[in-house]
Amino acid sequence: MEHEQFSEIEAREATKAIIDAIYYCHQKDICHRDIKPENLLLASKETGITSLKIADFGLARLLEDESLASTTCGTPGYVAPEVLMQKPYGKACDYWSIGVVTFILLSGTPPFYEEDNFALFEQIKACKYDFEVETWDSVSPEAKDFVSKILVPDPTVRMDCE
Repeated sequence: MEHEQFSEIEAREATKAIIDAIYYCHQKDICHRDIKPENLLLASKETGITSLKIADFGLARLLEDESLASTTCGTPGYVAPEVLMQKPYGKACDYWSIGVVTFILLSGTPPFYEEDNFALFEQIKACKYDFEVETWDSVSPEAKDFVSKILVPDPTVRMDCE
């Protein structure tokens, strides 16, 4: 939280650590449903971003045998469009949230921002974000490509990091 913006290398290491942790959860049929910076902890400042841990499993749900969830939950700026549209959803909602966190790590700003939650949710459902902020000028095309493949409103075509 002290870091406003990470270097691309730091963002990549953090994103990899988050993906690895969520992959482990998904292998155990656990969907976290509330991935956000406040739920990411460093085990040690000395070991840095590679010691990242995921916390707060209060909204987590067991999704056995490809079952789907339907409860609308999560933190407004990080919740996936399918959750907002009250469609049955699966583990792909966690990857959407990872995309939002990665966007923030790379630019220091959220991809979706509105003071009013209704307007924010409409922006998320429409998947309206861009790389226009000046900080994106120094971000590689590969990093932008990763974000654009994971912040996709349709979970069936969203990048699956597993």
